[in-house]
Amino acid sequence: MSFFLDTNILLYTLTSDTAKADRAESLMKSGIISVQVLNEIACAMRRKFKLSWQETLGFLALVQSFCPAEPLTIETHTRGLIVAERYGLSIYDAMIAASALIAKCDVLYSENMHHGLIIDDQLRICNPFLQ
Repeated sequence: MSFFLDTNILLYTLTSDTAKADRAESLMKSGIISVQVLNEIACAMRRKFKLSWQETLGFLALVQSFCPAEPLTIETHTRGLIVAERYGLSIYDAMIAASALIAKCDVLYSENMHHGLIIDDQLRICNPFLQ
């Protein structure tokens, strides 16, 4: 089974909630991400966490050392728009889902997308923190 990680899962590696941080770190070791996820991480680290560019770039390098990243392409964009319309996802979430579909993943781990949703009979969204 191959799986994809949403931005929020990776950001939990930085939290003081040790259970979530441990689960996120475990998933990071074998998950796939997209360039969209990297962009969202950079934005969150700079705006929300007020981290320096050096800290932001260091964390992005760490993530990329574990997780291969799917590129953003016109195919991703086009498929993402279809996913957004069909399933009611935000454009940004749909781009992540489209990348997961293109990478042929079975699962997209996300805390804030629709847990249990199955996209295009291929990709199941799962919240990895639910018991």
